[in-house]
Amino acid sequence: MASSQCCDNPPALNPACGEGKVVDSFGGLKAYVAGPEDSKAAVVLVADVFGFEAPIMRKIADKVASSGYFVVVPDLFHGDPYAPENVEKPFPVWIKSHTPEKGFEETKQVIGALKEKGVSAVGAAGYCWGAKVVVELAKAHEIQAAVLLHPSFVTVDDIKEVKCAISILGAEIDKMSPPELIKQFEQVLSLNSGVGHFVKIFPGVAHGWSVRYNHDDAAAVKSAEEAFADMLDWFNKNLK
Repeated sequence: MASSQCCDNPPALNPACGEGKVVDSFGGLKAYVAGPEDSKAAVVLVADVFGFEAPIMRKIADKVASSGYFVVVPDLFHGDPYAPENVEKPFPVWIKSHTPEKGFEETKQVIGALKEKGVSAVGAAGYCWGAKVVVELAKAHEIQAAVLLHPSFVTVDDIKEVKCAISILGAEIDKMSPPELIKQFEQVLSLNSGVGHFVKIFPGVAHGWSVRYNHDDAAAVKSAEEAFADMLDWFNKNLK
């Protein structure tokens, strides 16, 4: 059962937000895309349970795209993101239809479409729920670089099987992946000389801080921007 932190601070979804565009089918999925279409390096962003219409999620996509990447944020929930106000579909019910394992299989289709476009290097970043999808991609050798931000459902055994450069950005206040678990991840990665890694625990922030924060909270914005900078730096080191 997921912690309530997974669902804290739900965003006001907006299908029209962002500087990119929504396409009806990319790898068979509706998706938000941004950045140069001819880029040889691409980044797939896998959203948390609130999906690809969250304004901050799209703002992150636009910022990654402005660094020269072609960015895809697939709608892995097929128009059915988690809605806390929907009493008919509480989280335990919703998650049964939207498992990370299903998200992994569908994201592989997106990566296949990127490769058909001529992309030669693919990175993926996953937020909360999305981090489990991305770690599965990293285990399957589907990507060249991975970033997990305040991961949900990720285990030590998952980390043992990672086959690409990986960055893990954790929160000090996190029931899903507490600092003790993040440190275990780091220990496992330190034993794997074939996989580059960067692990960091952000002080004073809670699960979800990098993608669900109050714009009026200067400290929250600063921490989210720092997480973004670390993510982008990881892609720049490993995809270019």
